[in-house]
Amino acid sequence: MISLPGSMVPDPLDAPVLRWGILGPGWIAHRFVESLKKYSTQNVVAVASRNQARADEFASIHSLERAFGDYEALLQDPTIDIVYVATPHTEHHACAMAAIAAGKHVLVEKPLAVDAPRAAEIGAAAARAGVFAGEAMWTKFLPKFDVLHQVLASGILGPIRTVMVDHGEFFTPDHRIYDPALAGGPLLDLGTYDASFVHSVLGAPASITAVGQPANDELNGQVSAILTDSDGNQAVMNTTILSNTPTTATICGRDGTLTVDGPFFMPGSFTVDLTDGTSLEYLEEKGVQVDGLHFAAVDAARNIGRGQLESSVHSISDAVATLAIIDTIREQLGIVDGPFAR
Repeated sequence: MISLPGSMVPDPLDAPVLRWGILGPGWIAHRFVESLKKYSTQNVVAVASRNQARADEFASIHSLERAFGDYEALLQDPTIDIVYVATPHTEHHACAMAAIAAGKHVLVEKPLAVDAPRAAEIGAAAARAGVFAGEAMWTKFLPKFDVLHQVLASGILGPIRTVMVDHGEFFTPDHRIYDPALAGGPLLDLGTYDASFVHSVLGAPASITAVGQPANDELNGQVSAILTDSDGNQAVMNTTILSNTPTTATICGRDGTLTVDGPFFMPGSFTVDLTDGTSLEYLEEKGVQVDGLHFAAVDAARNIGRGQLESSVHSISDAVATLAIIDTIREQLGIVDGPFAR
């Protein structure tokens, strides 16, 4: 009888303990620290903001030892092993490069940078410096995605022909995702999950065809794209800030279909339905960011403990390839100005 494998993700409590510093006390940084404190033994010791009051408030909420009113002060703190970069997208590259220059390991909130060339620069700089660098594409580190990729590797779905994935969420125009100066629009927020999912299943696309819909005169609001691999297999992805979508993902093979419940990028379940009538279900309690962000952090800690400079689950080349997909889509849609200029 066919059955689904179990997760091979190690216990988060078993990872070597690192001392973490947080750059940027925004919404995702709060969720990240909450996740580490709830599910791991990692030690978050400091936070930095360009506003001392914000740093102090964050440190008070999370009982951190130190709060800095500028980034450089945190980077020069000798007690910090690794820096989590949670600044706006447009600052990821500069902050990661500064952390590497200071000799710190670095885990950067997704996207690693606003484009593939800058992401590659981060990886190259970390390799030269002999420090770890990673993108916190936390979805790929979840137990359910470990099981999902074991299913794909088993071949029970047969050759994969079609992938469908969407991530849409309605935002009002006062949200920072509407700010072009902060690399707003759906692609570098919601769309990174879609692009990463497609890449993890089909690899780098041989061709991409994209269409877009503006949110306003300054910003793209919706993207749909067809990505085709070298064998002609296709993926369809949609990402939008103009409406709420099912946020599901489906992988279709000759011999079966794997359907990931929405939101596909968070902890949760999926089903496998084979053409012979077999139906299998991977059951996992639904969760949110707090229930999953720690997996990328403890993976970084394990790799650092082994002397590895990047993750085998989500490598720098994976992050660069995902951003290359987004770069191509952006180029087709004419999104080339503002924070993307070099």
